[in-house]
Amino acid sequence: MNIPKLLAVNARKFPAGEALITADCRLSWAELHDQSLRLAAHLHEQYQIGSGDRVALYMPNSYGWVLSYFAVINLGAIVVPVNARLTTAELEYILGDCDARLVIAQGDHADRASTLAPCLRLDQPGAQVLDMQSRWNVAEIPSDQPCTLLYTSGTTGKPKGVLFHHHALLTVATASAVEMDMRPHSRLLHMMPLTHSAPLNVFLLGGTYVGAAHVVLPEFHPKLLDTVEQERTTHFFGAPIAFLMTAQQPDITARDISSMQAWVYGGGPLSSEQVGLIAERMRTDRLYCVYGLTEAGPSGTIMMPDEHPGKAGSIGRRGALHTELRLIDEHGKEVEGEGTGQIQIRTEGMMLGYWNKPEATAECLHSDGWLDSGDLARRDADGYYWVLGRAKELIISGGVNVYPREIEVALEGHPNIVEVAVFGVPHPQWGETVKAVVVLRESVADLHAQLSAFLEPLLADYKRPRLYAETTVLPRNANGKVMKHQLS
Repeated sequence: MNIPKLLAVNARKFPAGEALITADCRLSWAELHDQSLRLAAHLHEQYQIGSGDRVALYMPNSYGWVLSYFAVINLGAIVVPVNARLTTAELEYILGDCDARLVIAQGDHADRASTLAPCLRLDQPGAQVLDMQSRWNVAEIPSDQPCTLLYTSGTTGKPKGVLFHHHALLTVATASAVEMDMRPHSRLLHMMPLTHSAPLNVFLLGGTYVGAAHVVLPEFHPKLLDTVEQERTTHFFGAPIAFLMTAQQPDITARDISSMQAWVYGGGPLSSEQVGLIAERMRTDRLYCVYGLTEAGPSGTIMMPDEHPGKAGSIGRRGALHTELRLIDEHGKEVEGEGTGQIQIRTEGMMLGYWNKPEATAECLHSDGWLDSGDLARRDADGYYWVLGRAKELIISGGVNVYPREIEVALEGHPNIVEVAVFGVPHPQWGETVKAVVVLRESVADLHAQLSAFLEPLLADYKRPRLYAETTVLPRNANGKVMKHQLS
């Protein structure tokens, strides 16, 4: 099986079934398939795009984005999703790194892209594509042929291209459909950028795998409740901040969101207190937690709704379908039972490697198939994993390991703290000391004294921050991850 074949099968099985719903279109599976073939033929005839060529998509979530994604893959080419929030300089780096043959964009994004590379302006995709008379005749595409190049978030440096073939992505899609109970009658709400691995591979492909409908909005907005009510959606994936913002909506308890069967969060940590708040405000016991890495597809762990009582704040205790998980110590040996170590993942959804970076690939992806996550975690007596932070963010103060996430979880329990980032800064005697940057609901006169007193009964002295700073917002990259290196 490959992605073009999957789309063709859906067009035959569910010709009139809703496939794509946006602000300006409602397409059936037969219509989506037909229009993707028309656009594919146009890309081949006008731009000579063929097997293995890289084509970048630089626009918000939209009808044009989804259509272009399937059109490029129909050609056997490699689609390169680029987050619409990236600057021209960031776009230029990615286009140069992957040697893109073409950029497909809309509006202002097309204006920026056209100065850097050949650009197809897809401003009115409906009218444009229907004027394209030719239809691409899809050739047989091997399941191990590369099809997608996703660029990592780049929280500490330049992003790296992560290359996948059809089999890996369909492995992820299968796991998503099974674990989250997706069906042909399901209606998936997409508001997170499709340029990120979870919205794209877990949700867009997961729903496509079973023939579900995709309700696609350009970006996240906490008024997603309007769309849930209007379209009676059943599944939603969002970063933690999306759930926290939605839970704060004043009218949420009056909204009819009973159609939702799966509220899926991932891409960052939530504390048990935050999960409890979300569940209470959104009146749901259908929360799913997913953890994974782009490099793994993003395969990783899954925590089901019935596991949340008592274990909310963890990432679960098992790998999702087709995925294994383990902890290793600093010597590379597996940690048995309770203990702390780095998470490793092994899955059929694994990347082929980093684009043109064999050394970087070899550093994290081992010959036995295990991938270093770079995340440190603690496994409790029940087998549940609790992420402590990035291995590279581990603070060593006076020769003692300090885990930033443990401190962040404690501070998130303070009623005046909206969000927090903890990291190490150089210290002349101790090597490093702990610093916390917080976003407050209301400013206080003596931040250090108040928060130190709050943490005293919760954390050992060596774990408590010696430095505090207040900010109005934590810096985040285009995928919503906090960029701690901009805070230090």
